[in-house]
Amino acid sequence: MGAAKGLAYLHHDCSPRIIHRDIKSSNILLDGNLEARVSDFGLAKLLEDEESHITTIVAGTFGYLAPEYMVSGRATEKTDVYSFGVLMLEVLSGKRPTDASFIEKGLNIVGWLNFLITENRQREIIGRNCEGVQAKSLDALLFVAIQCVSSTPEDRPTMHRVVQLLESVVMTPCPSDFYDSNSE
Repeated sequence: MGAAKGLAYLHHDCSPRIIHRDIKSSNILLDGNLEARVSDFGLAKLLEDEESHITTIVAGTFGYLAPEYMVSGRATEKTDVYSFGVLMLEVLSGKRPTDASFIEKGLNIVGWLNFLITENRQREIIGRNCEGVQAKSLDALLFVAIQCVSSTPEDRPTMHRVVQLLESVVMTPCPSDFYDSNSE
């Protein structure tokens, strides 16, 4: 939730607005309360104009980049929304966006999701790391992720809307192997 709120702040509450351009799991850090925080603003761009920042060189991390950004080099808030959706899929599946199981099929995580959707099997993307989480919560998170990675930028929600959708779901985090709440 913290990462979504951070992106919403950059997109909607900063003046000038900021596009991060490199939302990925390694750029989301946990604070002392284990709240997610957006980090690494090395590729960030300020939005001085109404719509977007046009860049001649595509920057970011393969697997997280929105398709229209890779083609046109035009970064918008919706390209960050796409990357956030990929991040959500990574958390839900327990797999990197360019995991070998996707690459051997000639896909990335979004391509695999789209294939599963055509067969009405989208829940299969949810990994074992989410066992024990309420199905209703997982379905809601998957619904948000699917909206974020829409191939049409106009169909993607704003980050404010993503935050609203996430807040409407009773958030039960996926169990983690790297943190034991019983340890000091």
